[in-house]
Amino acid sequence: MRRGWSGAADWAIAVGVAAALLAAGLSGDRPAAGAAPLGYALLAAGGLALAARRRAPVAVLAVTGACAVGYQVAGFDVPVVAYLFAVYAAVRAGHRAAAVAGSVIMLVALPLAALAPPQGLSPGDALARSRGALEIAWLVAAGAAGEALRQAERRADEAERTREETARRRADEERLHIARELHDSLTHQISVIKVQAEVAVHLARRRGEQVPEALLAIREAGREAARELRATLEALRQDGQSPPHGLDHVPELVERARTAGLDADLTIEGPRRDVPAAVDRTAYRIVQESLTNVARHAAATAASVRIDYRPGSLVIRVDDDGTAAPGTTPGHGVGLLGMRERVTALGGRLHAAPRGEGGFSVRAELPLEPAP
Repeated sequence: MRRGWSGAADWAIAVGVAAALLAAGLSGDRPAAGAAPLGYALLAAGGLALAARRRAPVAVLAVTGACAVGYQVAGFDVPVVAYLFAVYAAVRAGHRAAAVAGSVIMLVALPLAALAPPQGLSPGDALARSRGALEIAWLVAAGAAGEALRQAERRADEAERTREETARRRADEERLHIARELHDSLTHQISVIKVQAEVAVHLARRRGEQVPEALLAIREAGREAARELRATLEALRQDGQSPPHGLDHVPELVERARTAGLDADLTIEGPRRDVPAAVDRTAYRIVQESLTNVARHAAATAASVRIDYRPGSLVIRVDDDGTAAPGTTPGHGVGLLGMRERVTALGGRLHAAPRGEGGFSVRAELPLEPAP
């Protein structure tokens, strides 16, 4: 939207300048009849060339300067307004040397243009007609305006970058603080629960007693809580590091799943290309959590990971051939909830459900453009 408005504004300025130059040419002294059409064409071309001043400021500087010299040669004594706009645009874009060199050439070329036919003025008349001091002042003013705006934009960019770096640093510090607090407050307690449950189960079996279901549930919950806490601490600490895990590390996840005894394979469709950092991290987390759920709950023997690079999105799909254990349906797990939150935050969609042919499927579609 902003580009569209900028392009429309550029064309409006270009058309306005061209109209002003033509009006000045029509109201001034008429040149020779043979040179008039060429002069009017150069007046219009010099103004309309300003429409490209953002994309090619140096080229526009050269075109407007050539047009100005051309219509001066044709006999139109019209100020070089389009060239002043081009100087401003070139300096604003950082091409100060080109603007200075072009302006020096223009200050020499404009008086010489009056010496050429059809005007053919004498050197004295050409110098008398020249507005050297005024033209220099105009050029200096245009260049100064462009440099002032360029410096203001640079300072604004630096301030924005500083704010982003400060916010990122504070977020990293907060993540590490949370990780330390979780480690100090929960790790020991969960370890105690897990160890005590393991000891109780071991002693009951050693005595030949039946182990209560509640005790087995406590032991399993302790193991699960310890694994989840380790994964959470790892994620918190890793997110504050550079670079984080992303799509390049997905093959490691698949290989790790194979090492654990799962027949896992990875398929990548479409031309690989760079994706936004948030999408890169989220895709890795989806594959990681999905394979973790397969290993823990699905009683699966095989799993497939598919990464599809599409024109406007990245599609991640993880399928398995297992069945969820009672009470551990993947569709209602905390890991799936975290995946859904990550995908929704990026404006994407997540579908997780049992497959008709058996097993479970997780499919995430992540947009490659920022969500509106």
